[in-house]
Amino acid sequence: MATFREDIFEEGRKLPIMEEFYTLQGEGHQMGSAAYFVRIGGCDVGCSWCDTKESWDQSMFAPVDVVPIVKRASETPAKTVVVTGGEPSRYPLDFFTKSLKELGVNTMIETAGVQELTGSWDWICLSPKKYSPPHHSLYLRANELKVIIQNPGDLEWAEKNAALVSDDCFLYLQPEWSKAGEIMETLTNYVMQNPKWKISLQSHKYMNIP
Repeated sequence: MATFREDIFEEGRKLPIMEEFYTLQGEGHQMGSAAYFVRIGGCDVGCSWCDTKESWDQSMFAPVDVVPIVKRASETPAKTVVVTGGEPSRYPLDFFTKSLKELGVNTMIETAGVQELTGSWDWICLSPKKYSPPHHSLYLRANELKVIIQNPGDLEWAEKNAALVSDDCFLYLQPEWSKAGEIMETLTNYVMQNPKWKISLQSHKYMNIP
């Protein structure tokens, strides 16, 4: 896959946008809050449970001018953008976030952090993946750590990552959607024994919203 160093992105003035939409945040610390979502195409992490696998192939999404996207986001009542993917850490995001902030828009990102993150962020949700661990620089920048749990063995991975983030980083365990019924009791008991963690649920799937 292409990386952010390629000239086609014009230093971040163009990005391979898959979709953009205004909705409520469905997961983690910001659950229930309104935000304008910008999904950038292109990901080589390859999570088996990914519910947007159509976002993986960057070549499916021609780079587009981000300025109109900034304008649309700034016109929403929430004045908050969540950048997601795909894997947004693969791209140059300084121009995008600078443009948003100039119009008074809060900038948030959800990322596996597989590369060093660019851009200026009001909130960073780090969601680390076992087979493509985060760049070391992301851990102390993260405001929120959200670990997807498929089976009890994933709790060890969660703790390894929790040991690397700052003391004021919020910690979330999120059951993988297709395994939620099987793993929920384990996670409930684990959080009761380890109350530094909280449970995150994919509430947008229950609400039937994007």
